[in-house]
Amino acid sequence: MAIFKKKEADAYNELDAKKNVSNVSDGMIRFNRVSPLANAMYSALFIFIAAICVLPVLFVIIISFTAEKSIGLYGYSFFPKQFSVASYQYVWNMRELVGRSILNSIGITVVGTCLGVILTATMGYALSRKSYKFRNFFTWFIFIPMLFRGGTLASYVVNTQVMHLKDTYWALILPICCTTFNIIIMRTFFTTTVPDEMIESGKIDGASQLRIFVQLVLPICLPAIATIALFLTFAYWNEWYNASIYLSTSRSDLFPLQFVLVSIEQKIQFLINNANYVGADAQDLPSETMRMAIVVIAVVPIMFSYPFFQKYYISGLTVGAVKG
Repeated sequence: MAIFKKKEADAYNELDAKKNVSNVSDGMIRFNRVSPLANAMYSALFIFIAAICVLPVLFVIIISFTAEKSIGLYGYSFFPKQFSVASYQYVWNMRELVGRSILNSIGITVVGTCLGVILTATMGYALSRKSYKFRNFFTWFIFIPMLFRGGTLASYVVNTQVMHLKDTYWALILPICCTTFNIIIMRTFFTTTVPDEMIESGKIDGASQLRIFVQLVLPICLPAIATIALFLTFAYWNEWYNASIYLSTSRSDLFPLQFVLVSIEQKIQFLINNANYVGADAQDLPSETMRMAIVVIAVVPIMFSYPFFQKYYISGLTVGAVKG
């Protein structure tokens, strides 16, 4: 009889627990429910924000296909009076140089991003381990240059006279391969996300540090790795200043895309400003539309890389920001 009453009481308790869970669930559903008016307002707000982001890009594309004389007479417009592909024709006439520079930029971006992710992830992981003896020393060692840099002259002397990188692809890869900001992001992610118990379990199983890092740590760190890879991809693709410093004008076979596009724009502007000396034809050069065409050529290819990182990008920036 006592056993029957105990089972009956347990059944009632389980039923009450299910009711409480159901009530909580229904309460959360009602709390999160959005009225049709609020839903419409939120949708309109998000559409407006998306338009703010998309319309400038669309405007640049339209201007790049606008005739130069039309811009001079009527200014910029979403509905130009006359269309033209003169700016793209100008770039097409230098297709050998531009095509080579695109291949250079792709190669530099791929190699630099892969190498940068490897160096940043391994160093960030080492600095996140409390058992590492020189953890504090190297943390300050990489943090101080973030506040006080040696300057362009010092880096130029080191890269050219010590490391002999001048007129090589490595001069475009190594200087921005591993930055303090990226290392700190990885270090914070490893510190707040990777539990010490997981590392200890790997050690108990006899795994080496390299095996622990590759098989246990990396699979749960894809958001941070994707974030760093996105930063590096943008940095390498948009880099042109190092090319102007470390590459000679005779090494056009090493020029990246951004450097070539900037050089084209500067030369066109120079010819226009000195039209009295170089001839009247310089006035017909597509200066304004060329700038927009350069933006399109430089931006559109890199835009297609973002969807591959979008899945992990936001979580990679926010995970580790708050430690529970």
